[in-house]
Amino acid sequence: MATTAPKTSDGLAIEDSWGDFVAGRYREGKSEAEFRVYDAAAQPGVAEFYRLNHQFQTLEFVLAKEKEYFALQKGKKSIWEAAEYLNTLVDDSDPDTDLTQIEHLMQTSEAIRADGHPRWMILTGFVHDLGKVLCLYGEPQWAVVGDTFPVGCAYSEKIVFPEYFAANPDSAKPELQTKYGIYESNCGLHNLHLSWGHDAYMGHVARNYLPEEALYMLRYHSFYAWHQQGAYEHLMSEYDKQMFPWVKKFNPYDLYSKGAAKPNVKELKPYYDDLIAEFFPAQIDW
Repeated sequence: MATTAPKTSDGLAIEDSWGDFVAGRYREGKSEAEFRVYDAAAQPGVAEFYRLNHQFQTLEFVLAKEKEYFALQKGKKSIWEAAEYLNTLVDDSDPDTDLTQIEHLMQTSEAIRADGHPRWMILTGFVHDLGKVLCLYGEPQWAVVGDTFPVGCAYSEKIVFPEYFAANPDSAKPELQTKYGIYESNCGLHNLHLSWGHDAYMGHVARNYLPEEALYMLRYHSFYAWHQQGAYEHLMSEYDKQMFPWVKKFNPYDLYSKGAAKPNVKELKPYYDDLIAEFFPAQIDW
């Protein structure tokens, strides 16, 4: 049964082939056209990531992970403890950066800050990838990062590497391969089970601390087939249409800041200590 949408408020073990690929990947001055270019021949590590992701992200798998992690029983950590852990992670799904995760978080948040956006949005930029601490709990990267997509209904051809879904067991279940599958027309994105990863997890972890606009950015920033390619609009509610501009506003900061200069984490840390304390307690449940 559909639920009521919330109301708006004002590595770790990286394969050698992937390590070789990202070794010289960082450079400044990339044009927007150079981002999110997925080529299986040129980027075999990324292609292999999506092969696994598309094969194993089944409806059954996602439901099990939601049950496990939405209970928030993995202990308490501060925002900085989560961020510092991520310095050990290189994202196998991302062809655009080899920065540490905390450097990418600060690139994103500093770009938002430079444009004069509210403090809650700056903080959203900083925490948006912290759900990648799922790797700390032993989850493979294909269950943590990468573009997200709905499970339980037909796969869109607008998802990156859609051909890899042929190996997913759900592809052989006709009831899960119709336009609506287990969902209803205009049921709302909050009723979808998206492929499991850091978006859903961080959106849940932060649910009591950040405004709904921020949570919407956290939950859906990797749902590229939807917010960039226009797929799955038949599942959107009126509430989603109202909130959609927030995801569109956030996305360029997440994506196009990756070619910017590396931030000085030490110099910026006092600002972020103050910002985090404004919204989050010293430790939160994960």
